[in-house]
Amino acid sequence: MNNEVPKVWNKVGYLSLKDVASWIRDLKERVKFMSEWLVTGGPNCFWISGFFYPQGFLTGVLQTHARKTTIAIDNLVFSFKVQEFEKEQCSIKPVDGVFIYGLFLEGAQWKKKCLADLNFGQMNMLMPVIHFLPLQQDKYQSRSDNYSCPVYKTQTRAGVLSTTGQSTNYVLAVDLPTLDQPPDYWTLRGTALICALKE
Repeated sequence: MNNEVPKVWNKVGYLSLKDVASWIRDLKERVKFMSEWLVTGGPNCFWISGFFYPQGFLTGVLQTHARKTTIAIDNLVFSFKVQEFEKEQCSIKPVDGVFIYGLFLEGAQWKKKCLADLNFGQMNMLMPVIHFLPLQQDKYQSRSDNYSCPVYKTQTRAGVLSTTGQSTNYVLAVDLPTLDQPPDYWTLRGTALICALKE
């Protein structure tokens, strides 16, 4: 009656701020994504918001790369490259790593291949596809003009501490180039990538 997700569902379900109608639509999309993956094989591009535990999926990507290259998983990190296409145009799989879609940029917009100020009245924007590419840790160099953008499951950004010592709402940090402003500028603006919006 209040259009709220029942507490018993929330207790065993994924983190979400959606009302019950939006939550059910979202659940159907998640089931559809997983069903298509099961029937047709791994997609060219993965919907990161569709995972109950995205961190587990990303660890699996690192494990797959570790087996392929015989590099210890502890020596692997992700590098990130924002692509110039949307998920509908994703016709091939990358040789290494995965293409990810479904992240929303909050507190900034993506313009001319770097972070930029939002337009007036704009709250967030859907990011293009991002290539998550595993690299050997000693071969990866984060540029000083990159902003280490945190990825959260929901807009609340807060979560419960898990057994790993990290918030259950935090996924990882994605390095994004910032040319016009220093990285601290985006930190003060609270710029982050969000897996799922409230509405």
